[in-house]
Amino acid sequence: MKVIAGRVVGGKIEIETDLQEGTPVAILAAGESGFQLTPDEEEELVTALNDIRRGDFVDGRELLRELKGLL
Repeated sequence: MKVIAGRVVGGKIEIETDLQEGTPVAILAAGESGFQLTPDEEEELVTALNDIRRGDFVDGRELLRELKGLL
């Protein structure tokens, strides 16, 4: 995992990076005061992203159907 700071300019995110063209990225938008992750939180985030890449997740629409079924 690599953390890269950037800015939104003209509606697009601009960053300077050595990532290869076409590399998938995940973007977390920081608030005014920014954010920090503890090592445990960062590991949890990395694990979740890896789960998603493997297709191990519940689609939002599927989750809503499941929740509606509980009512």
